[in-house]
Amino acid sequence: MEATQTTHQRQDHQAPQQIVPQRTGDYLEVMSKAIFQTGISWKVVENKWPGIHDAFRGFDHRRVASLTEAEMADLGADPRVIRNRRKIVAIVDNARTMLDLEEQHGSFQNYLRSHSDFEATVADLRKRFKFLGEMGCFYFLYVVGEEVPSYEDWCRSRGRQPMAAH
Repeated sequence: MEATQTTHQRQDHQAPQQIVPQRTGDYLEVMSKAIFQTGISWKVVENKWPGIHDAFRGFDHRRVASLTEAEMADLGADPRVIRNRRKIVAIVDNARTMLDLEEQHGSFQNYLRSHSDFEATVADLRKRFKFLGEMGCFYFLYVVGEEVPSYEDWCRSRGRQPMAAH
């Protein structure tokens, strides 16, 4: 039992796994995970993620962007999903924003890299995307492999104490 608790404690404070996005939907998926994790245990989100992934059409950004009000209502009643209507609507709106930015910049990655630095990118993400706060932006940019300051430096720049790794 003690070994299991130690393992879980280590997992609580490890950096999330980074990905190399292959499509805009990969960005949408990572951003959506950050949104669902807002105000809820990451363990709950991780446990529900396979169902969330299926319910959100594999995070195909075009399919998510085209969801109707009725389809969003269905998602809000789907037991596979964390049924927070505001977050569901935010994810659909964010897919639409990604689609627009992809069209304007040639790719979503080009949009992300069109800013002068990390802080400018975060400011623009927070302005354009719903339900994405500072921590969500840091998580999102880190996971998709964009340049971010070290976690410790980021925390200190915001007057936060970094969580110690176990």
